[in-house]
Amino acid sequence: MWKLDLMTTEGCHLCDDAIAILQGNLQPGEVEVDLVDIVYDEDLLARYAEQIPVLVNRDTGEELAWPFDGQALRQFLVSAPTG
Repeated sequence: MWKLDLMTTEGCHLCDDAIAILQGNLQPGEVEVDLVDIVYDEDLLARYAEQIPVLVNRDTGEELAWPFDGQALRQFLVSAPTG
C-alpha cells in the first residue's frame, strides 16, 4: 500500500481538483492519503505555499507536483515502491 500526503490548504480549488483525481483513479485499500494543511507548519508553508497541491510519497519523499492527471498519478505510483 502506498502512503501519500497531499499538501493542501482550505479554499484551494486546485487542491479540490487534485482530490477528485485521486478519488477517481484510486481503489479503496490501494493507497492511504492524508491531507496535510500547510498553514499549520511554517516549514511546509515556506516550501509549498506557491506550489500546492503536491502529492508526497511518505516512504521515499518523492513528489508529484500539480498539474497532474490520472495517468501521471498512475506513473508516479508505479515508479514508487509500496511501504
